[in-house]
Amino acid sequence: MIKEMAQENRTWGAEGIRGELGMRVSKRSIQRYLPKKRLKSSQNWANFLKNHAGEIWACDFTVVHDLLFRPLYIFVIVELKTRRILHYAVTAHPTDAWTSQQLREATPWGKAPRFLIHDRDRKFGALFSALAAASNIKQLVTPFQAPKANAICERFIGSLKRECLDHMFILHQRHLRKVVAEYMGYYNRSRPHQGIQQRIPARLENSFSLSGRSAGKVITRPVLGGLHHTYARASYVN
Repeated sequence: MIKEMAQENRTWGAEGIRGELGMRVSKRSIQRYLPKKRLKSSQNWANFLKNHAGEIWACDFTVVHDLLFRPLYIFVIVELKTRRILHYAVTAHPTDAWTSQQLREATPWGKAPRFLIHDRDRKFGALFSALAAASNIKQLVTPFQAPKANAICERFIGSLKRECLDHMFILHQRHLRKVVAEYMGYYNRSRPHQGIQQRIPARLENSFSLSGRSAGKVITRPVLGGLHHTYARASYVN
């Protein structure tokens, strides 16, 4: 019984277990069953993100340049638990009002997270903060020069660049919007993610497994002109 209690209650010490037992047992006898490393309190950022992932969204901007070296900005909102991209948009003029409108579009009919992570960029201004407060969203503003505080969003932006934008000449804003839309569809519906055990964000509970379905011919579809491909059995193609 002591061994089971020690395993089930990793934060308890010998005195806590002895008190719960309600019988006379020596402290040394109980200590023999305690794990060598007790589970200690660890209220750090990584644990917060892990424990509240289902309630947290994160957002950020990245910038690319078109063929005439004009800056274009991509805004994304990602859900931490599923790694799914919930909203994205492209603009040449990212103002506070424009960014607020993106949050408004990402949270229709009261659908909103409990927490929203973003950096201290001026594009998240007074209008954005007022809209977040009105939607009962608590903003988690990351420290200066701390990209790891918004690591999942930063990693997505890295993937967007390495797997898509670094291989493209962007002609203009409309072209960028089309390219980003195609990559987002691939990212959400077909691309396995290491952070969620090689599952797919849009089908997190029932991801496609090629090895688990032996019937039907394998169908491949090119993405972004053949830069990537998706695969599925013919009998399971929607």
